[in-house]
Amino acid sequence: MIREHLPFTTSDGSARIDFAGTDSEQRYDLLLTTTRRLAFTDPSVRRVEVDVCTDDTPRRRALHRAGFRLEGIARSAALGPGGPLDIARYALLRDDVTDGRVGFTAVMNTVTARKRVIAHLLVTQPDGRVCVLETTFKPDFELPGGILETGESPRAGLIREVREELSADLAVGRLLVVDWLAPYLGWEDAVELIFEGGDLHSPELLRPDLKEIRAVHWLAPADAIATMAPFAQGRLGAALSARAERTTWYLEAGARVS
Repeated sequence: MIREHLPFTTSDGSARIDFAGTDSEQRYDLLLTTTRRLAFTDPSVRRVEVDVCTDDTPRRRALHRAGFRLEGIARSAALGPGGPLDIARYALLRDDVTDGRVGFTAVMNTVTARKRVIAHLLVTQPDGRVCVLETTFKPDFELPGGILETGESPRAGLIREVREELSADLAVGRLLVVDWLAPYLGWEDAVELIFEGGDLHSPELLRPDLKEIRAVHWLAPADAIATMAPFAQGRLGAALSARAERTTWYLEAGARVS
């Protein structure tokens, strides 16, 4: 049965639920909803927090059903019989919607996989030389562009990145390449898009910001490819080929799939 006392502690506008114990899985829902209701009877409580081991699937599913949002993972934050455990922090605000499609999607938005999206621009000179950027933070070169911000479209993000990096507003044309990036150097996997930037007849318009971008280089395609990280070399080659074929290529880890 549900424990006679549904313990939670309050401080600074937060209530923390003790989600430990040995209640059966079918009773977790009642434990959460009852304790949440009792916590919010205190008008000073703005949020209810629950910490649970990341591998405790039954309790995590109960939290999802109750409308709790995942706020982060604390790595090796607890010790179990087998060693360190990662802890998931969930929370629910007083005004959060917990039912219907809004409640469901709000929870799923916090617990499903998220991928970074990166947008780059293929810009050349009429003689075929490719624009690649020497950065201040890594040895390999990059095409103009970068990581999109939350809620930003790929095209809008690319325009912003080019403006920030090079103080220029360049036209963004059709999509040349979609590439899935495998995890690398601590980065999780991501998706990169390369768009057509056309020929630039006045390369002096591109002025590096000298913060992220040290210099702009115009190199023959083979030389430009050689300056890039191994996983990015196939991506630039694919973009040049897709441009010539007037099509779009799909890659995974820099290798063409279709």
